[in-house]
Amino acid sequence: MDYLLGIDLGSTSLKGIIYDLDGNLIASGSRKTELYHPDKEHPDWAVWQPEQIWEGTAAAIRDAVAAIDDPKSIKACAVTGMGMDGVPIDAEGNSLYPFISWHDPRTAPQYEWWLENVTVAKTFSIGGNPVWPINSVLRIRWMMEHEPEILGRTDKWLLIEDFLNFKLSGRRVTDYSMASTTALFDQRSLGWSDELIELSGVDRRLLCEVQPSSTPIGEVTADAAKMTGLPEGTPVVLGGHDHLCGALPVGVFRPGTVLNITGTWECVMTPTARPELQPEFPTMGLTVQAHVARGMHTIWGGNVSADMVEWYRDQFGFEAKHKAGQGGGSDWDHLIEAAAASPPGANRVMFLPHISGASCPVVDNNSKGAFVGLTKTATGGDMLRAIFEGLDYQFLDVVQAVETNLGTQLERFIVVGGAVRNEFWMQNKADMVGRPVEVPAVEEASPLGCAMLAGIGAGLYKDTEDAYQHVSKPGKTYEPDPKLTEKYRAGFEIYKQLYPALKTVHHAMS
Repeated sequence: MDYLLGIDLGSTSLKGIIYDLDGNLIASGSRKTELYHPDKEHPDWAVWQPEQIWEGTAAAIRDAVAAIDDPKSIKACAVTGMGMDGVPIDAEGNSLYPFISWHDPRTAPQYEWWLENVTVAKTFSIGGNPVWPINSVLRIRWMMEHEPEILGRTDKWLLIEDFLNFKLSGRRVTDYSMASTTALFDQRSLGWSDELIELSGVDRRLLCEVQPSSTPIGEVTADAAKMTGLPEGTPVVLGGHDHLCGALPVGVFRPGTVLNITGTWECVMTPTARPELQPEFPTMGLTVQAHVARGMHTIWGGNVSADMVEWYRDQFGFEAKHKAGQGGGSDWDHLIEAAAASPPGANRVMFLPHISGASCPVVDNNSKGAFVGLTKTATGGDMLRAIFEGLDYQFLDVVQAVETNLGTQLERFIVVGGAVRNEFWMQNKADMVGRPVEVPAVEEASPLGCAMLAGIGAGLYKDTEDAYQHVSKPGKTYEPDPKLTEKYRAGFEIYKQLYPALKTVHHAMS
């Protein structure tokens, strides 16, 4: 039996998952991703430590490999995960500074410099990126200004997946989808942009070689084999950005399909046969990115999502935890029961889901979350339902932005991610958008898509379509309730007024 290993580097966990060629999950391992706040003078700074990322990932892989009979049955591995966070390494491969996390606000001055000196219009016209404070180039510029001695000793700036590939194989290389997150990549030529590099002031030598996803880049080294349990010589193949890898096992590499990944972040994306670099896109936070499927691009917008549900659980879920402690199911069961008991519209309570700012189709890092319409009769269930509805109003807002700019209506919605286990949320999403929502029976879509790329690179699949035909598994479809869709359309008109009504207040608070 031949197996493939998908390695998933997420904001909450580091995973190693082994699949057979039909996409069945065979074994897995997981470790927590540790976020650190090491600078007492800057308590809001947040980093990932390279040692924890590598050692945690290696341990997760080791657990998965130990669960199968023959490690040599793993024919290839690939890495997927979050984008933009990077680490400087020297010529000997030593990491010189922690990964500056996407949670970290320190690059705000570099962001303002970029807006004034390079501009969003220029950046998007070449790289398809609307420019965020977390773009890789802004971390590099922060290092240029604050740690020039370290950057002077840097051989390469490795994005976080590239760092794992380096630890596995010794190769310093990135793929098109990850390079797209730097704000230095040219979507038309699929190479580094000379113009953006010159405008940025970044030394070109810091940037890795770029290859398409599914390209074999090397083999597991002896040192990596000892750490992971993988056989030395196991092929290492380029994976890519997590949401794009997650598109492969559900067929969202074909134009006309829509993938909605709902987890810590929520992403709405649709593939295109060429880079659609329309000048209106960046004002809405829409990104054009090279797909991990060869010859394809994608348009997507994303926002922080389930993080807000977790926030509510942590801050207000005491009663649910108490009930769970009495042996009556999990705290989540009680929380969702309370949300479902609140009627559609949450008894006129609404929520603006901007706890971590706004990314799409509103772009405003200074916007904040808000409950609106609270009265003495509002319950915790109303508030939680309002959070879910607010997130789904935001989802609908992104969908409409994509439809407007592409001049088409999106019909097939496929949802993956940790939130698909929440049937209440999935049904609300279908009712909100007014179209069926499909939840395929795939386990861990992003690492599975990554494993598919490993299989293509190892010659076990002919191409993306062949890999999809092997792993595709239909699941559950949530049909919308037309009456609720109509009700939510009216609510959506009120929702769209929340941000402009609160913008001045939130900016003053910032």
